Amino acid sequence: MKKLSLALMGIILLCGCSPKVGSDEWCKQMEKKPKGDWTANQLKDYTKYCVLNQKPD
Repeated sequence: MKKLSLALMGIILLCGCSPKVGSDEWCKQMEKKPKGDWTANQLKDYTKYCVLNQKPD
């Protein structure tokens, strides 16, 4: 049970460290990620925020 708790805490901490979708840091991170690994939502968000320069809410 302790291992499961530690694993869940680790996942939560890693998720908290990722940049906000649409931020400049997120755009840079996506540019480094292979395009074949992008999800449809990531492609949509990248186009919206990084290409068309719309600001996230």
